[in-house]
Amino acid sequence: MNERFEQMLDWLMHLPCFADKKISPPLPASNDASFRRYFRVVVGDKVEGTERGQEELSLLKRGDSGVENSYIIMDAPVELEDCRPFIRISEQLLSMGLHVPKVLAQNLEQGFLLLSDLGNQTYLSVMASASEAEVDRLYQSALTALVTLQSKGKKIAHTLLDYDAHLLNTEMNLFSDWLVGTHLNITLDKIEQQSWQSVKETLQRSALAQPKVYVHRDYHSRNLMVTKQSVPGILDFQDAVQGALTYDAVSLLRDCYIAWPEEQVIEWQRAYFLQLCAANLMHKNEWSNFQKSMDLMGVQRHLKASGIFARLNHRDGKDGYLKDIPLTLDYIVKVGAKYTELNDLVRLIEHSLLPRMSDLT
Repeated sequence: MNERFEQMLDWLMHLPCFADKKISPPLPASNDASFRRYFRVVVGDKVEGTERGQEELSLLKRGDSGVENSYIIMDAPVELEDCRPFIRISEQLLSMGLHVPKVLAQNLEQGFLLLSDLGNQTYLSVMASASEAEVDRLYQSALTALVTLQSKGKKIAHTLLDYDAHLLNTEMNLFSDWLVGTHLNITLDKIEQQSWQSVKETLQRSALAQPKVYVHRDYHSRNLMVTKQSVPGILDFQDAVQGALTYDAVSLLRDCYIAWPEEQVIEWQRAYFLQLCAANLMHKNEWSNFQKSMDLMGVQRHLKASGIFARLNHRDGKDGYLKDIPLTLDYIVKVGAKYTELNDLVRLIEHSLLPRMSDLT
């Protein structure tokens, strides 16, 4: 047990809401790509050695999301993470009627938050055994929640960081810096550099031309929870920005962690578009432009994601994300093949990056 963990336990034990309660040992609740850690703890009556206490601990070890009085502790070291955006955005999303963790207690000096527990069943974890009808229900529900975020969040989106040209460019440079340069050890020649700059400018223009809305920024199968309320539990929202309308939808439908048949993606895309029209965020005559905007937004996101996955390996020692790079590159190749302005990017990936990745595996 390290000093940080002991600090967290001491804070937890002295919370007034847990006075005279039995607290089971916190256990890891999830993996995270940031420096944050999450622990699940179960709180019950303080009766030592009772069957109930043992049952709660047993359920906790199984990760059972149905345990009564289950909570999540966020451990975010203050020198590495800032809890305040999480608290502020949680309150905003709750005010919109979305299902997100509530902040029940906080210690900003040490970087601890006590949160309500939305369970441990992510969308991704249930997909392997879910029926087609259940998958469709989950995704339709997620898209409906997204439209709620965008329509109800319209008035306060301006309070968030702007997803501007500089930020878009910084994200795409993760691809060239960390995946191409650091991971694959490829140096772009002068012509390739010029082509890469042209691609980035194309993607920037498309993103900046879209209507601006409240953007979750990481809306995908690992951050959406299956809940008893039949609406998605939404996690990892602290990096929300004001940005392009299609960003969150393409994050969900062209997920970095799971792929769906193209005809299914288009069906969900059309259902989402019709909901946007009903919410007066789009008009029905904008369908073709909407599809292209979403495609190009997806390319920008997957450039960013593949770079982040490489950075997580080389900078943070988290090599588990390397396996997700091929799917992100596959999306870029398939979508990019539809647009002549992305031909150079597709050629770079197919002729240089993918062969080099094969050599490394």
